[in-house]
Order: sequence, then C-alpha cells, then structure tokens
Amino acid sequence: MSRDPAIPEGRPPAFSYLKVRKGLLRRSAGAVLCCEDIPLTTLAARYGTPLYVYSATTIRERMRAFQHAFRKSRHTVCYSIKANSNLGIMRLLAGEGCGFDVVSGGELARVLAVGSRSARKVVFSGVGKTREEMDAALKAGILLFNVESESELWALAECAGRMHKTARIAFRVNPDVPANTHPYISTGLHKHKFGVPIGEARALYAKASGARHLKVAGVSVHIGSQITDVEPFTATMERVAALVRELRDDGHKIEYVDAGGGLGIAYEKANLPEFSEYVAGYAEALLKPLRGLKVHLLLEPGRSIVGPAGALVTSVVYRKTNNSKKFLIVDAGMNDLLRPSLYSAFHEIVPVRWRGTDDGTRETLDVVGPVCETGDFFARDRELPIVDEGELLAILDAGAYGMALTSNYNTRPRPAEVLVAGKSAKLVRRRETVKEMLRSER
Repeated sequence: MSRDPAIPEGRPPAFSYLKVRKGLLRRSAGAVLCCEDIPLTTLAARYGTPLYVYSATTIRERMRAFQHAFRKSRHTVCYSIKANSNLGIMRLLAGEGCGFDVVSGGELARVLAVGSRSARKVVFSGVGKTREEMDAALKAGILLFNVESESELWALAECAGRMHKTARIAFRVNPDVPANTHPYISTGLHKHKFGVPIGEARALYAKASGARHLKVAGVSVHIGSQITDVEPFTATMERVAALVRELRDDGHKIEYVDAGGGLGIAYEKANLPEFSEYVAGYAEALLKPLRGLKVHLLLEPGRSIVGPAGALVTSVVYRKTNNSKKFLIVDAGMNDLLRPSLYSAFHEIVPVRWRGTDDGTRETLDVVGPVCETGDFFARDRELPIVDEGELLAILDAGAYGMALTSNYNTRPRPAEVLVAGKSAKLVRRRETVKEMLRSER
C-alpha cells in the first residue's frame, strides 16, 4: 500500500486513505480507508459490521501529549473510563502509566480486572455513590473520593469506620463557571446536579476534618465536556486556587487538585491547533493559576484521548428515495452510536473506498439506521460522495461515547471492537449474540 497525495487524508495516524495494489502485476485497486496499516475493508470482511475500530498508536500518542504538556508539574493522568471502558484500551493506557477516573462500581471492577495495582491511581467521582460501591473502593485502596454532597460525606465516613479504613477525600466544588458546550454535558453551574457550591465548601471541609476515618486531601472540580476554549478552565482554576489558599489558612492539608476533564475535539473542521500544541495551551490554562501552591494535579481526560482514535464501520443496506428526499440506510443504528440522536452531534462520515478525485458526483441525503425511531440517524441533509448498496461507510471520531453508550434496543446485539497497532489487529470485544442477550431472562 502507498499514500496518494491526491487523495484526501483522513485523520492520521488513526485513519487515512491508502492506495491498495492487488494481483501479480500489482495493479492499483483504488484507495481504501485504513486504520494505521490495515484496510477497513479487511477488518469488515473478517469481523463483520457494524464494527468499532480503534488505533492504538493514536491513543498512545495523545496520552503522551498530555504527559509531556504537564511534565514540569506533579501530576497524574486519570483516564475517564466512561468515555470508552474497553479493557484492551484500559490496559494500553495503564501501560503508559495512566490512572483512572471512575463513576461506578462497575467501572472500578474494570480497573481491578486490568490490575489491582491500578486502584492506587483511581479517583472516584459521581453524585450517587452507593455504600456497596464505597466499600469496594475502600477495599481496593483507591487514591481519592470526590465527594459531591454532605449526605455522601457521612455515608462514606460510616463505611470507612465500619471497615476500619481511612478515606482520602476532596469535595467536588461547583465554581458556577459557564462552559460553551451542549447543555447535557455542561456541569459547572449552580443549577446542575454536580458538586457543592464553592461558597459552602469551607464549612463542609471543617465538618469533614472532624471525622475520624476521613482525611481531607484535595479539591476537585469539573465544569463539563467537549470544551474547546481554554478560558473557562483558567477561570475555574483561579477560583479553585483561591479556595485552596483559604482551606490551607483554615489548617487543612490540601495535597491534590483534581481539575477534571472536558477538553474537546474537532468533530467538524474546527480551527483547533495540532494536538500537542492544543494540550500545551490547556496545560498553561490550568497551571498558571496554581503556581506556587505546590499541589499534585489530577487530570481526567477521556474524549480527547480516545475520540479521534475510533471509527464505526457500517455497511450500506439500501438506498431509498421518498419523492425528492434521499436516504442511505445502513446496518448500524442509534443503539450502536447514540450521540447524533442524543445531542444532534456531528460526526464526519466518509466512504471506505475512495473512487478518485472529487468529480462532482456527490449527493445530499440522510444517513439512517434500521431502528424503528425517526431519531435513528447519523446525518441529516449531508453531502456525500455517491455510494452504492453493499459499500462501507466510516463514521469518524467515534472512539469516545460510542460503544460506551450502546444498548440492545430493538433486541439488536452490540458491535464487535477491534484494536489496531500497525499491521496487527486484535479483537478486544467479540460481537454480542441474540442468544447471549436472552440468556439472563426467564
């Protein structure tokens, strides 16, 4: 295979078009979208569709960009598992020295499946932690509980006392900083369910410091997801830094600041810098307000690491025209990728086989799935090159909140997942079967 500069690039190094040559005379068979060095046509033929495909190289490189950007400060990257909880990806990130941000007992169980030592770099977030989940986290010896209410604080104190353990805590404070993102994933305003008002934090820390089995250790914050402007991060950290100084004046030993996650990606052709430069700007936005405080910074990136590393490969089942309205009906549905239906989210969609330079053979249509909902769509009124029934499409930037949000709606099995590294492809989740779906029912 060879690259053709006349062919539009995908999103290297994860996905790009390569010329494929076949036969004894090595004649050109056209260009095919590849994940690293493997054509998506090969993976679809081997594993079927719908199929999630991930680039291991992209995940590693983006993780290392975070490590490099924060190299001059004490920090731990705690990957946000909710973005993509596949064990293969988690093991890859653990191998890069990554910790984990969990929001449920199930996610903690995934961390322990990767390795019990990984629990030492776990922060436990979420507004509804149960006592059973707290017990499991205390037993595992996690790094930090991000406490989100006074009621949760006393529940944790009760669990820790019963187990004769000490729970390190940080209150997740709500700084009332607006973030320019979808309202469903904005979390930093007083009207949201997350965190405690920053103005009430000192009183809550005072109460926590009197509990025998709790250890005040940090301050936590998270203002939302898919944020591409770093200014809200700076405003947030300025408020957090002021709170840290006040808490230290009150006699608390604040070792950690958990800055949360939220750094966005370019789903559309947004004017974002190259990733290492982008993360460097994010690092400056967080670190500048914290200078002189000598805290250990915890980071919870998720989407920004795995989002562009994944694609959902789907087959065109039918072409359809209703009067003048055109549809491509594909075998993936909203149960396989919910974001367009849930958020009206944009995902770039490209043909897996490239027919050559753009000669104007394009059409405007909706890309929809087979689920019995009008909301089952991936794109509306999207201009795409003409593709025929039986051909493949790739829905890009689907590595985050793709497989994690899948369901069995319409009794549809969930897709398989493949992790690609160079010329090697590993099945990291086999395709679910209807028999497996029915097994637990009586």
